[in-house]
Amino acid sequence: MSILNAIQEKMDNLHLKERALAEFLLQHPQQAVQMTITELAARSGSSTATISRFCKSFHSQNFPDFKQKLATELVQQTNAPNRYQDIVAGYPLHDIVSAITVNHLRSLTDTTQVLDLNQLRLAIDALHHASRIDLYGSATSGIVAQDFFHKLIRIGKAAAAFSDPHLQLTSAASLTPKDVAVGISYSGETPETINALRSAAEQGATTLSISRFGANSLAETASIRLFTSSSEVGMRRGDMASRMAQLHVVDILFIGLVSEHFELYVPRLERSYQTVRQHTSRMEESKTK
Repeated sequence: MSILNAIQEKMDNLHLKERALAEFLLQHPQQAVQMTITELAARSGSSTATISRFCKSFHSQNFPDFKQKLATELVQQTNAPNRYQDIVAGYPLHDIVSAITVNHLRSLTDTTQVLDLNQLRLAIDALHHASRIDLYGSATSGIVAQDFFHKLIRIGKAAAAFSDPHLQLTSAASLTPKDVAVGISYSGETPETINALRSAAEQGATTLSISRFGANSLAETASIRLFTSSSEVGMRRGDMASRMAQLHVVDILFIGLVSEHFELYVPRLERSYQTVRQHTSRMEESKTK
């Protein structure tokens, strides 16, 4: 349940009226999706203006859009037999295997629910037309950036991945309006990634964020915003399900890019594969001589 979990995580940062609304939504989500905005304002002790602002902060155009997304997730939650499971001390090995599998599957499912196809389309178009692509990420998100880099160079895109904050800023300062910068951060609050993406935006580059669902600083900095599941709690400490969710988005972007421009990218993909294969074969032959 990405929307409700995002609300829960933001509770401490909400002002009084918003907190009253959030508490009502968390306690009575099924009732909320049946209400008008006026009815919800009366029942939650908030106002219609507060509800409208609240919905926009959780990436909905208006209250009807928010209700539709919430209703869809409630149905999917009811139909889903598995929930996120934390790992505790002394877990038997077979329970650990089961819990990790469930968490990864739920992370992928929840991430798919919050992906905006219009934003995906904008992201794919921007990546295709980019003269150069910068990828920024720290720690685990840096590994995801490296994965995306490896995919992009296989289809001939000029790309580079940076984890060092100084190199991120140095590279961002040299971007142009023809380029794209991608910032990856689960929390959306990694200062180094935010600063790099902001610097890229100042140069006129198209900026793309990949962060957890809900209001966050990285998404606010980006012109194109993609979100991952925010349902992870205890497992977040190991960056496990969040990493899988980020890689899920990267895979969708890559396959979407190749599929949209099949005749251009597939020959490049095949050429890179054959080149590596030929050189690997030559190295193996030289070892046997």
